[in-house]
Amino acid sequence: MAIYEVSLAAADAVVDRDIWRDRPDVRTSDVARVITGVAMAGSGAANDTVAELKVGSTTVAYVRNITTGNPTNDHIQPLNAFVPAAAPVSMPITDAAVTNPLITRLITEDLE
Repeated sequence: MAIYEVSLAAADAVVDRDIWRDRPDVRTSDVARVITGVAMAGSGAANDTVAELKVGSTTVAYVRNITTGNPTNDHIQPLNAFVPAAAPVSMPITDAAVTNPLITRLITEDLE
């Protein structure tokens, strides 16, 4: 299991910004994997930010910052999204945060 986390300043968490843009270790892998969970928290108010988790061009989840602060295990949205080897994972913001950092966590399992 791998747990990835990224924090974006509100000024960087703008519409169309890929949350995982600066994380090549998340974006692609040489092995097939499964996204088993995702969470987003932060900003100044719960539910003021939405992002679209994608594998290639397929949307696998819409994710909201369900609370302020840091995401915990209680905030994980369970998934079972297959990611083929070398397929890109992205998470563009569709509704941007207003204030405070935005913290996103992604959990994956390698299949090989």
